[in-house]
Amino acid sequence: MAKKIRLYVGTYTVPLSFVSGSGKGIYTAVFDQDSGEISDVKLAAYDISNPSYLTIAPGRRCLYAVQETVGGRTPAVYAYRMDARGGALQYLNHQPAHGGAPCHLTLDKNEKHVISAHYVTGSVAVHPILPDGRLEPATDIAHHEGKGANPERQESPHAHIARFDPSGRFLFVADLGIDKVIIYRYDGEKGRLYPHEQPFAAVQPGAGPRHLAFHPSGSHAFVINELDSTVSVFSHRDGRLKHQQTISTLPDADPHAPYSCAAIRVSANGKYVYGSNRGHDSIAIFAFDAASGKLKAIGHEPTGGKTPRELNLDPSGRWLLAGNQDSDTITTFRINPANGLLKSNGISTPMPNPVCLAFVEM
Repeated sequence: MAKKIRLYVGTYTVPLSFVSGSGKGIYTAVFDQDSGEISDVKLAAYDISNPSYLTIAPGRRCLYAVQETVGGRTPAVYAYRMDARGGALQYLNHQPAHGGAPCHLTLDKNEKHVISAHYVTGSVAVHPILPDGRLEPATDIAHHEGKGANPERQESPHAHIARFDPSGRFLFVADLGIDKVIIYRYDGEKGRLYPHEQPFAAVQPGAGPRHLAFHPSGSHAFVINELDSTVSVFSHRDGRLKHQQTISTLPDADPHAPYSCAAIRVSANGKYVYGSNRGHDSIAIFAFDAASGKLKAIGHEPTGGKTPRELNLDPSGRWLLAGNQDSDTITTFRINPANGLLKSNGISTPMPNPVCLAFVEM
């Protein structure tokens, strides 16, 4: 019998300079882990504007989403209860995000707090979770300072992702505007963030760090840089990052091409790293050598769509899904376990502005 799991999709519902805003809210679907087919697509929640990023608390059967707005509706973090059968989302409550254009959020490993990153204001907020899944007012708000080398995109801080290391003790925030990964010590009892003894790790000027992912062992962090289409590799120990390598995500390594990076994912076995190239519309594939702590480019796979904003691996580790923001499709690729390379299964599922893909057991 085919193994099926639920997929939730975040979208943009309001037209912006970089997106059509063709979505209607948060969508849900069923993903077949044998065939890679996506079916039963339907709207799960429509009472939220620009739910561009989602995170799931499986133990609570709750989903949390950002409302990525600046003016109009207040930038916020929303809480929903997931219906186990049909995937519908029941609104619980929402809290102000305390920052402009919240674009990412994550959970601590004990599902006690939601941490959101805010692009416009370069800030991070911590919201406690009540026993019934609702959100409480923020217990901490951290603001970044500075600017970067690119006057058009780095005129101020732009926090783009907040990610815990596997231990859950440290929070890392990639800030596109200041070319830094800001490092915090996390107090899970008080819901507070404190500067680490190493307060940040820098990438090359003008790189624009956007997203990051950890090796499953926690030994390394991989930072994908939006503005110069590179990946920076850092060794990691006790919240400290040490730069190991910077490698291009493009086959021609042309830093002046009109491309940009978005998402980065690491295979469950830690052997392969995948990054999305927008404009080039491809997935960069790397093999990771744990001994040297470096990546080796091993291929580029066309996404079969425009502007791959999101990549995600299904829980089985056999499939990679690409959310193509500007062609309104999700494309599915089978992962070769022997070499990490990708092969399309020929399925392209219509989906308006898919910009976040989140899996959960049904």
